[in-house]
Amino acid sequence: MDDTTHLTHLPTPDGVAPATGYTHVVTGTGRMVAVSGQVALDGNGELVGPGDPAAQARQVFENLRRCLAAAGAGFADVIKLTYFVTDIAHLPAVRRARDAYVDPARLPASSAVQVAALFRPDVLLEVEALALVQD
Repeated sequence: MDDTTHLTHLPTPDGVAPATGYTHVVTGTGRMVAVSGQVALDGNGELVGPGDPAAQARQVFENLRRCLAAAGAGFADVIKLTYFVTDIAHLPAVRRARDAYVDPARLPASSAVQVAALFRPDVLLEVEALALVQD
């Protein structure tokens, strides 16, 4: 969805450190779309990029794109991304993949969490999204 006037990316609140790579507060109105955590499985259920966080991140964002599209949404509608990574060192690769899909000038709110493990030992990251779609 190209019209994102229903979303407002607020400036950094007073007394809060500047955000680097995300927006602290995003508000909006519309229909809520919640996308479950996506991992780097392709349409056949095969893992893309074993041991390669960049390849896995690209597949994750493509999966997110497909899920958002199924709900009539796009990355311009995303207000929050939550990243679960097995190694925080994977974040630069995740951000590069994200920037290929998300406008870096209108980044959503986000959280990143390093976890001990995901549902399979060869899965390095999982990303979930919340979006608001203007009806």
